[in-house]
Amino acid sequence: MAQQHLDPTDPATARPSPPDPGRAGGAATGDALAGYLRAQATEFLRALRLHRETGSGQNGTEESVDAARALRHSARRISGSLHTFRPLLDSDWSEEMRPELAWLSGTLALEHACAARLERLLLALHRLSGSAAFPAQSAASAVGGRVTGAGRGIPAPAGARAPGTGPAATPTATAERGNLTVGAAKAGALLERQLTLARTRAHSTALQALGSSRFHAVADKVAVLASEVPLTPAAATADLRPLATAAGERLTDAVTALPLVTAGHPYNAEALIHGLSPDPAPHPQDGPWHQVRLLLRLHRYAGEVLHGDGAPTDVRLLAAGQALNLHRDASEAAAAAASAARTPRIAPATAYALGVLHADQRHEVEAARFAFQQSWQKQAVGTP
Repeated sequence: MAQQHLDPTDPATARPSPPDPGRAGGAATGDALAGYLRAQATEFLRALRLHRETGSGQNGTEESVDAARALRHSARRISGSLHTFRPLLDSDWSEEMRPELAWLSGTLALEHACAARLERLLLALHRLSGSAAFPAQSAASAVGGRVTGAGRGIPAPAGARAPGTGPAATPTATAERGNLTVGAAKAGALLERQLTLARTRAHSTALQALGSSRFHAVADKVAVLASEVPLTPAAATADLRPLATAAGERLTDAVTALPLVTAGHPYNAEALIHGLSPDPAPHPQDGPWHQVRLLLRLHRYAGEVLHGDGAPTDVRLLAAGQALNLHRDASEAAAAAASAARTPRIAPATAYALGVLHADQRHEVEAARFAFQQSWQKQAVGTP
């Protein structure tokens, strides 16, 4: 990647200036927004410098992975702040900048998503089949354990038992477990081939993106943002709280539209029936939950702008966000299992194992919705 796109200002090598809280009468003003955006732009450029220095190969160092994650995080925070506080920013500049940052963060997230999805599915197959760990997951199993809702603070259904425990299995259950064990290894191998290929393609796409003229244009704009924020003339004295409150209200409205009564039980049978449909389209119930996850992120970023490093930590809101992250992970894992099950000419035992895996992940989706509902009822979103 050419150095000349960042060297004119080179803010990545300097410590970021401490954000000016910009408060007038106790209210955060446009100066606070400018300080936040400058700090995030500097973090972006520092992460980019680190990513170049540590390498970007398929088996990159931990520092390279951390740098890519920091790039995504700062890009999302800049983009989210431009969205929430857009009336206080130059409209042409912000409308041009936001989609480019979204493209970049989405592109960089694909490789990590494929790797995490494969690990999740292989661990679930191992748990469901009770078989020995698959080669690709041996290390992950030793560290990660059970990647399920119950393993991450999400309540398990009443009466649930770990494989191999509880009353003696019936002949029918024994036969089904035998079919699952036979098909699990092949299902795991199929998922590994498909998701490893997807990860390789995502890695190549990210490398191409980071070397493209489109990315260089984004980096140039971020470099300028690190020293100069295009605020409107009225932003200097404007109170940021009404715009931050509006972000919280959009989140509350979106949550109100969710079927929380249906999510009042760990498993939603109606959603599971839809999830088992052979239709390859995305699950119809998932979209609104994904939207709530994005709005919750915007609400959190707005709080960071208002309070800076002193932003209060709402443990219950964090729990709600974690539940929505698990919801996203499980729904995408279920879709990957369903896609693998549609592979032509696979053995019946393999298809059976993938079907069980798909149903298991849809159960995880419902458990995550239940956990979100439990967290959300304990708190109300107000002014960040």
